[in-house]
Amino acid sequence: MSMFGDGLDQAVQKAFTRPIPKSAGAQMRYLVKQLKGTKAVAQMLRVSQRTVERYVKDQIKKPRPDLAARVEREVKARWQPQIRAKAREQAASTGGIVIDTRARLGYTAPIGSTDQDRIRHLTVALPPQYAARLFDAQERGATDQQLREIAAEALKEVYFQDGGRRVGSLEEVRFTDIEHLEFDL
Repeated sequence: MSMFGDGLDQAVQKAFTRPIPKSAGAQMRYLVKQLKGTKAVAQMLRVSQRTVERYVKDQIKKPRPDLAARVEREVKARWQPQIRAKAREQAASTGGIVIDTRARLGYTAPIGSTDQDRIRHLTVALPPQYAARLFDAQERGATDQQLREIAAEALKEVYFQDGGRRVGSLEEVRFTDIEHLEFDL
């Protein structure tokens, strides 16, 4: 489970204008339409093609919990792609992104500063260039660690240095022991 990747996806999903289909049959029909066939859906979900056909015809109404979670995740990943792209573009160009986290944060700085790591709860609006970097890295398939480094760099500039008005010579921000992480557009 990717904490940063999932958090970015959830932030974009808040921009959806319509809810995803609720029933298992409607979700399967949507996936069949998107992937252009029951065979592709069956391979993706690791079930038989006949099982997918039964869901499409509403012969099976209640999937196993693990299958229901996989189907819902795949539907959400494909739902309203234009709205998703528009929300990402707006965050990356004008709006920025808000990060709400409770984690251990500290920094490496010259001797004599109070750089002790400690648990902090921050809600910080990040500028659009960091939203763009986060979304671009996610699109390229960046790992959670790479996304964490981008977020740490953003927090260094916005929170610790306040755009150059405080703590001028920070070398590195440590962003560890994440208890809570949420993004909002």
